[in-house]
Amino acid sequence: MNPALKIPGFSRKPPSCLLGIVLDGSHLQIARVKRSDGGLSVVQDFSIALALDPLAAQPDLVGREIRNHLDKANVHERACVVGFSLKSVLTTQTELPQLPEADVSSMLQLEAERGFAADISGLQVADSRAALSEGRQFVLFAGIANLQLAAIESALMAARLKPLSFSLAVSALNPPTQEPGTLALLLGEQSASLQVTACGGIVSLRSLDGVVYGENGRQMVNQSLVARELRVTLGQLPGEIRETVSRVCLYGPANLTRLLEPDLTRSLAGLGLRVETPVHYTPTTTGHPGFPDKTPISPAVSLAADALTGRAPALEFLPPKPSALQAIIARYSSGRLGVAGALATASIALVALLFLIQQLILWHKQDQWGKMRSQVLQIQDVEANIQQFRPWYDPSHPTLSVLMELTQAFPEDGSVTAKTLEIRDGSQVNLTGTARDNIALLNMQSRLRMADNVSAVRVDQIRGKAPIQFSFDFIYAKDGSHGN
Repeated sequence: MNPALKIPGFSRKPPSCLLGIVLDGSHLQIARVKRSDGGLSVVQDFSIALALDPLAAQPDLVGREIRNHLDKANVHERACVVGFSLKSVLTTQTELPQLPEADVSSMLQLEAERGFAADISGLQVADSRAALSEGRQFVLFAGIANLQLAAIESALMAARLKPLSFSLAVSALNPPTQEPGTLALLLGEQSASLQVTACGGIVSLRSLDGVVYGENGRQMVNQSLVARELRVTLGQLPGEIRETVSRVCLYGPANLTRLLEPDLTRSLAGLGLRVETPVHYTPTTTGHPGFPDKTPISPAVSLAADALTGRAPALEFLPPKPSALQAIIARYSSGRLGVAGALATASIALVALLFLIQQLILWHKQDQWGKMRSQVLQIQDVEANIQQFRPWYDPSHPTLSVLMELTQAFPEDGSVTAKTLEIRDGSQVNLTGTARDNIALLNMQSRLRMADNVSAVRVDQIRGKAPIQFSFDFIYAKDGSHGN
């Protein structure tokens, strides 16, 4: 079977031309990609800025605005695939021991429910697995709120578009493979999407806010912040995965990637990483051999090309669609008199057939249950133990979290150093140290106040001028509340 048929929404014969759409806030990148004679060609690739927020405004108004832009660009295709930035994506991860495949699904369900802070019933969740040694698996879960997906889908339908897939833009540029690990960074309008692939799966997803900013009417990139966040991301990976990561790929506007590449090359040289900036599609760098030479790389183009060539998304977020039977029932539920008799007869036959199928399925399930009953009971015992001892186990590591917040706030040049650190009740933090001057101390306190989990930063004592001895308190809140 063609893998493209596995993408929700594809008909038996995939379209020969469709739209790739990347949504980054109110900014849309749209590409028309066509398949012909075994190759691919980009018909159009353009960007639009919406006046309305797709997640907050009425879907019909957003759809009308999108349709106006498409009509102005002479775009009439309906089928589209959509890629999101990582701003609205929630993630968690876990490591699975070697298990029978029949037990993996239930274990993944338990780990997803435990890992997400939000109610999993309100999320559309997808996962990616990376193979580790001894049959273990590193699993990354990604979730997007159902309300956000419904708003985007309604807006697209109002624009007379038919979404076939919801996935991630950065994953279309760098899909997971068995090749050496890759850290991909896609620069957007105001933020960047960071993805790490290794061991055949996606192992990390992060949205880096504030790395792209405007200055004198030009877009700029905070190079030191990007380098620091890349090092932090690599440091959070398990050692077995970190050792496989050997390159960094930069994507986005050419003026920003050219500005960022030399600085990252210097900053990451000690980690053994080479920095690359792919510009054009080639079989070796993107896996899309069908494009003509010198075709510029674009996330919207990659989304459409993946769908046209049968490559399923690494993470799929399109909500499930009603079955054919449900669609037929909904279509004819208005009680048309002309087909009422035929529908009644067909319904009786259908109910009888369904009862027969149900009985056959029931016999089959009973047989399966007899084979797996002992294993299920073992998993239920494990789950009961987890629920019993969960109050005595805190997976958030509050002390390490406090140290990470302080490490990110302290400058790397050593102008501010700590002498003592005291943490009381897991949240009351007292810190003493020395600073080269008052400016260095104020900058460090400002960065600490900006942290999501830090509040009530209060200076207790400052002595001296150069150097300065200081002492201050703050509150660290694990729930992420910001009281500044």
